[in-house]
Amino acid sequence: MDLNDLRSAVTLLGLWLFIGLVAWTWRPARRRAHDAAARLPFDGDAPDSDNGAHS
Repeated sequence: MDLNDLRSAVTLLGLWLFIGLVAWTWRPARRRAHDAAARLPFDGDAPDSDNGAHS
């Protein structure tokens, strides 16, 4: 086993890790969490008329 074999193995491992993370993140069971995260900027109080300046 030479250095190029190790590089190939690390590349393949990284590719499988990436594919696994994408599949885990976008699985249908996570839809509720994604919807909740998408609503975060709109939840809470409306900004004050003083453009966010605090007294």
